[in-house]
Amino acid sequence: MSDHMKYAQTGKSLPISLLRTRELIMENVRPMLARHDVTEQQWRVLRVVSELGASDASTISDQACILPPSLSRIFKTLIEKGYLQAVKNISDGRRTVVDLSPAGHHFLDLVQPESTAIFDDLRDAVGHDRWEQLVALLSDIRQDLKASR
Repeated sequence: MSDHMKYAQTGKSLPISLLRTRELIMENVRPMLARHDVTEQQWRVLRVVSELGASDASTISDQACILPPSLSRIFKTLIEKGYLQAVKNISDGRRTVVDLSPAGHHFLDLVQPESTAIFDDLRDAVGHDRWEQLVALLSDIRQDLKASR
């Protein structure tokens, strides 16, 4: 048996299983994002900033799972669209943070019912309890892996 045959089958590989599941979920989300003229990455940034409030780039990068070089471009685009605003950090005037603008709040309020309906349908398809268990399990795994570093 060659060394490459020692790998788990891709159907049993956690990274590949997660990616395949993400793609199935995103097949349902992408048309909504296209209708509202935002990319997946822009959407993640808007969602993260809406949850965190005014935040610095490194925090948003971490929470939205976007590399810093890409985040700079996304910030620029979202500021140009009027959805984000750059503000000076109150505690450290040398640092800039971004926050949702009033137009950004309006945009998220506009898209929220459609997004909620999509995820309600997805939850219904797999079962609410299973969905919540999976989200909780993945959260626990992330915490465990961070703690083991």
